Amino acid sequence: MPTEVVSIREILALNLKEYRRKSGLTQEKFAEKVGISANYLSMVEISRKFPTPEMLDRLAKALNIQTFQLFDPAATPEGALLHLEQVIIENIETVIRKNIKQDIVNEINQTVSRAVKQAILEEKKSKKKG
Repeated sequence: MPTEVVSIREILALNLKEYRRKSGLTQEKFAEKVGISANYLSMVEISRKFPTPEMLDRLAKALNIQTFQLFDPAATPEGALLHLEQVIIENIETVIRKNIKQDIVNEINQTVSRAVKQAILEEKKSKKKG
């Protein structure tokens, strides 16, 4: 079952935009605070550019968060939903795999049981004849 994989750029873009908005900053004000152009910030927020590690640190510092928080897939409502969807799909796939395996084991057990019963019946018949 294929699921939509969210790239690290997309997670960063969503989180950066969400944290910036929570801080009450426009792109222009935030860009000024960080010392970058609003155009560059816009490109990061739409996943067209990816900042250097040093720039990531500056962005996080300006938002008063830890740098790793920019990459938390569940940091935004959209990210939380995507993460939840992926977990649900993985759980469903696991349950299906377990059920399929159990169905196969049950079918094998039934087949073996029928074969053993048939063999016993044939053995009894051959003893009666002989």
